[in-house]
Amino acid sequence: MPCLPQIPESEFEMTAIRAQGAGGQNVNKVSSAIHLRFDIHASSLSDAHKARLLSLRDHRISHQGVVIIKAQQYRSQELNRQDAIMRLYQLLQSVAKAPVMRRATKPTFGSQQRRLQSKMQRGHIKVMRRKTQVD
Repeated sequence: MPCLPQIPESEFEMTAIRAQGAGGQNVNKVSSAIHLRFDIHASSLSDAHKARLLSLRDHRISHQGVVIIKAQQYRSQELNRQDAIMRLYQLLQSVAKAPVMRRATKPTFGSQQRRLQSKMQRGHIKVMRRKTQVD
């Protein structure tokens, strides 16, 4: 498994915000949700990691190259903080390994013969569906 370097806490910014949804008075009074922002361009990741991360089509990555993660699953601010960091590392882990390039191959002789045989068989079935001509 590819290893990512540890990201210092100074590279991402976390702010506590009020969570959305049901929860009674706790939601209205306590800022338990965490809003994590990670600037890809200003990070200490390698250029290859940055390029793969920026090429992802992920709704959490803005057009400016900032990863925005909102964690509000738990009622505790500390658990939401850990959840946000874990989700950031999962996103970084998904681009840690370079994708394997596809090698073009030729179809085998047998597969070509089977393909042509099935085409002839289908053609024969369609010929048999035609009306016969009476002289």
